[in-house]
Amino acid sequence: MSEPTLNPDDHARIAAAIRAAEAETSGEIYCVVARRSDGYFFPAAFATTLGIVLVSLVAAFALEHWWIAVRLSHFVAVQLLAIAAACALLWWLPGLRLWLVPRGLAYRASHANALRQFYARNVHLTTARTGVLVFVSLAERYAAVIADAGIDARVEQEKWDGVVRDLIDHARRDRLADGFVGAISSVGALLSQHFPVTTDDVNELDDHLVEI
Repeated sequence: MSEPTLNPDDHARIAAAIRAAEAETSGEIYCVVARRSDGYFFPAAFATTLGIVLVSLVAAFALEHWWIAVRLSHFVAVQLLAIAAACALLWWLPGLRLWLVPRGLAYRASHANALRQFYARNVHLTTARTGVLVFVSLAERYAAVIADAGIDARVEQEKWDGVVRDLIDHARRDRLADGFVGAISSVGALLSQHFPVTTDDVNELDDHLVEI
């Protein structure tokens, strides 16, 4: 099992921040941090294969220009060996894959993962539809705040965008725990404006950060 992204003290701080925020609102806050949102092996392998094929075609024209004869079987064998070696390298060094994946694809994979977590963690099942997911995918440098219908209808998108910008800024400076604490505080303040705590409020979601 891989090492956790945040240490126990960070987890305790984040859990305390969730409890403090939810003490002022009937809404619910759930936090998830993912090391990455996809393996990206096949997109990276496709990009690598395409690059090798294009380079080999340029090499073939250059060899022909210089009147250097290469047997077709040898040429294809070298291509296949290069592709196999590149794919093996991508398999053993997954950190290289994101360098070969378009930014848009990584963004879509991260957003899809955020939505999966929103539904898998039952953030959408709160009584008043006031659950909010704070999500970060580290490898893609992606963050999102996903609010359920009850609160999203009352809070402007610009407010959520501001929370995300601050969270990304903290994560970029290697202060992920501080970023989560700040995001939780901001989300809690927005929730308390529209859904203040009630005397019969029930805690419907666990007050901790999940690492995946």
